[in-house]
Amino acid sequence: MPEHTEPPQSTLRRLNLIMVLPPIVLGGALSVAIDAGDWEQGAVLGLGVLAALVAFVQWTSGKTLDALGLGCLVVTGAVWAYGSMAAGTTTAVFGLSIVGPLAVPQLSKHRGLAAFGLVAFVAAVGAARFLFHPAEGAADVVGFVIIPAGLTAIITGLMFPNKRFYDVVADLEDARDREAELAVARERIRFASDLHDIQGHTLHVVKLKVALAQKLLHTDIGRVEEELREVYALVGDTISQTKELAYAQRRLNLSVELENARNLFEAAGIGVLVNREPAEVEPAVGELLGQVLREVTTNILRHTTATQVQIALSQSGIVITNDGALGAALPVLRGLSTLGDRLADNGGELTVTQDRGTFRTTASFAHRRVRQQRRPLPGGSQR
Repeated sequence: MPEHTEPPQSTLRRLNLIMVLPPIVLGGALSVAIDAGDWEQGAVLGLGVLAALVAFVQWTSGKTLDALGLGCLVVTGAVWAYGSMAAGTTTAVFGLSIVGPLAVPQLSKHRGLAAFGLVAFVAAVGAARFLFHPAEGAADVVGFVIIPAGLTAIITGLMFPNKRFYDVVADLEDARDREAELAVARERIRFASDLHDIQGHTLHVVKLKVALAQKLLHTDIGRVEEELREVYALVGDTISQTKELAYAQRRLNLSVELENARNLFEAAGIGVLVNREPAEVEPAVGELLGQVLREVTTNILRHTTATQVQIALSQSGIVITNDGALGAALPVLRGLSTLGDRLADNGGELTVTQDRGTFRTTASFAHRRVRQQRRPLPGGSQR
């Protein structure tokens, strides 16, 4: 399964970059082309647009307000002051109306006061124009004070719920990670419980048999030898079971594994759709399919950002499909690779595919099932 996936918050910011950056570039270019009276004005207004683009790209990368963001804020503020008091261009507020609303919601406190200060600054700079040009009319009050301040206030107001939305997504992402870690921890506890069941019972029985052998050592040497043989066999069987458990070879109940996988996915907030044929699966096949299901479940919980998992189970195999897989190349699949060899040794086949964010694991015993159906019947007839 993929080990590196893009978090939802990063995906949303990347979509914002793709969808919003072109309109900003177009709007900035038009404002410079329409209002710039000469090359000097064009250069200053263009600097404000460039600062807005830099701040927006920085915001979509998830970075907080830093020296670069503060620099962009200062530059766009200076461009607005130049455009209002010297060049007489109302569109000089373009850069500040973007950088300011991006910066204010990122503050850790006093964001409301900062938003009010931003709008007040835009209005004050626009009004300062009339100190240098007292003969300006009411139309200029609207163009240099009311519209710039109102536009900045609207965009800033929209950015606050946008910031809250990203915070909610981040909280949900953290909760999902915690649920996935908890699910994996539960799986480890279950493994530890299986190991305890195997070795704890054996050690208890060995202790009793050794104690009995000590008591009979001088009275019934034949019984002592029998007890020691049983201890030897019991220890050997326990070693084999421990190895089987460590390599996922211990007998598994497919129905139990299916229910366990469903519970783990639901605990991690992942939707599960199970399609199971009513016919029973052969015990030997069921054990191997249970091992595949357990391995894939663990991989999905640990290495993907899946939101939906589909499990299709039939007499001949199992297909497990999940979303949340990124990248064109298949990742290294050590656990599934080992299981693939085990299935091949038992007449099965394990395949994995990845396409457009969807990862599919298929374990099939179709050929084995066909051979069983063609087994000769009494009297020479064939199925």
